Amino acid sequence: MREVSLQTALGSLSALRNHGQGPRVLALHGWLDNAASFLPLAPFLDDVELVALDLPGHGRSAHLGAGSDYSFAGSIAAVLDAADALGWERFRLLGHSMGGAISCMVAAACPQRIERLALIEAVGVLTEAPARTHLRLREAVAAQRAIKGKQLRVFPDIDTAVRARMQAGRVPGSGLEADLVRLLVERGLREVPGGYVWSSDPRLTLPTLVRMTEAQVDDLLAGIECPTLALFADPPQPYLPDAARQHRVAQLPDGRMVVQQGGHHLHMQQPAQVAEVIATFLRA
Repeated sequence: MREVSLQTALGSLSALRNHGQGPRVLALHGWLDNAASFLPLAPFLDDVELVALDLPGHGRSAHLGAGSDYSFAGSIAAVLDAADALGWERFRLLGHSMGGAISCMVAAACPQRIERLALIEAVGVLTEAPARTHLRLREAVAAQRAIKGKQLRVFPDIDTAVRARMQAGRVPGSGLEADLVRLLVERGLREVPGGYVWSSDPRLTLPTLVRMTEAQVDDLLAGIECPTLALFADPPQPYLPDAARQHRVAQLPDGRMVVQQGGHHLHMQQPAQVAEVIATFLRA
C-alpha cells in the first residue's frame, strides 16, 4: 500500500491506499490505532479499491485545532471530507472498534453515500446511563483542564515504545504479538531530539463529554439502510457482551452477525479467516 495525503477542512489526513480497481472501500481503525491496523488484511482485499485512513489526531494525520473535541459525531465530517477528497460520492465502509462505531454514525447520517457497511468488533457506539450525564460532563471537563501542558514521554528507540504500548493495555483483550504491535507503533511515532514520542493527540485519551443512551443507539442502528455485516470475536468484549451485540444487530434493517474465535484485533491476527467473511460481502 502506498502513502497518500488528503487535504480537508479539518487539516491534512494521511492514508494508505492499495492499487485495487474494484468497489471503493474506506477503512477506519480503532482508538489509538492507525491505518497500519489494516496492513495484514490488505493482501486479501486486493480486488477492492482500499483506502485505510488515519483518523484525525491518529497516525500521521493532523491534530484537530485547539478547543476541538474528538467526538464520534465530529468524526463524521472527517470521513465525508476524506471521501470527497478521494472523489468518492458513494463508497463502502470497513470499520474496526471505534472506526466501526464511527462508520455506523456515517451510514445512519448519510445513507445515500454508503453502499455497504462491514464492522469488526463494533456495532453502534458506547453508551451511558441517563443518570450519569452530569457526572460524565464533570469528569470529562476536569480531565480536559488537567491535560493542558502535559509532557509527552520520550522513548529512546522504537523497541521501547513497542513494549510500552503492549504494557499500557491499549489493545485490550487482543493479545497482539510484538510484530503486529510494531506495525501500529511505527506509524504512531514521530521523531524528536533524544528519540520518539507518540504522534497521536493526547486529547484522544480524554473521556467523552456526552454519550448516547441505549435507546438512541437502537434508533441510530435502525436508520442504517445499507446491507451491514458485523463480525465479532469470541469471547466478547466486557463492554459489549453477546446478548447486547445480538440485540444491536437485530436493530439493523439489513444486518447479519458472524462470530469467530479470536481477540479484539482479529483482523490483524487472523486476516485470512477474517477476509473469508468480509471480502465477498464488500465485493458484492
